Amino acid sequence: MSRQFEPGDGLSEIMSERRQLINLAYRLLGSLADAEDVVQETYARWYAMTRPQREAIQSPGAWLTTVASRVCLDLLGSARARRERYVGEWIPEPLPESTEWINGRSGGTSADPADRVTLDESITMAFLVVLDSMTPAERVAFILHDVFRYPFAEVADIVGRTPAACRKLASSARHRIRASQSSTTPATQRADIVRNFKQAWEAKDIDALIGLLDPDATTIADGGGLVSAARRPIEGGERIARYLVDLAGLAVDITFGERTVNGQPGLVAQQDGVTVVVMAFDFAGDRINRIWAVRNPEKLRPWTTD
Repeated sequence: MSRQFEPGDGLSEIMSERRQLINLAYRLLGSLADAEDVVQETYARWYAMTRPQREAIQSPGAWLTTVASRVCLDLLGSARARRERYVGEWIPEPLPESTEWINGRSGGTSADPADRVTLDESITMAFLVVLDSMTPAERVAFILHDVFRYPFAEVADIVGRTPAACRKLASSARHRIRASQSSTTPATQRADIVRNFKQAWEAKDIDALIGLLDPDATTIADGGGLVSAARRPIEGGERIARYLVDLAGLAVDITFGERTVNGQPGLVAQQDGVTVVVMAFDFAGDRINRIWAVRNPEKLRPWTTD
């Protein structure tokens, strides 16, 4: 039987933390579905307490964040085993523009702010991929301190380490982020590159594609074993270009649209109105050096339209 909330439960105040918790959990886990599960578990633990226990908590928001972070930490600890069972490459779940996403479906600008994931530099696909290479403790310490500005004393309480240890964890994570960063490419130029890439791909123009791809570019696809996708990364601009042209020749009734993917210019392919792939990009100067193609339908739920 579901619990009936009573007057005075402070439901409005507690639920106002949802946006913060979703933002935190998504960055920590790279999966919107998992983030939603974490938030649900966090609220379940809150309402499992008696009213006097809840009223004794001076900062409900801090309590919720602590619990959500610890749940995420536990999930990250078991992620390695889960990834070993994953078919092919694993890519973080892509997200549409913040104003488009509401309750897991594509919506308009009227989306409830509590249901949006804020998009900034800490939500790009390139950033999330680097986060995924970190240890669970590194990832949690870095996100809590550098992104959400929690002091190391509070981070230490969540991670179960000393403040000094958490400072070192965040510093190590920061170093990884900086080492992975490509040369800065202006936002307008990124959009132009993606648009030219789309046009060249639709025209099956190998030479144009090669010119838009960095010679050392890499493409990674994620089908999760549910749909066909390259099981291993494809490396080299020319090789990628030829692979894409071959795919274009096999595609039937596929339409490509320019969309914002994790806050950056990206592409979305649809077939019969159903999103079948979401592509995110990273850039080096005026060329594309990374392509992440998510095909796993379980990761494309936020891109589903009514």
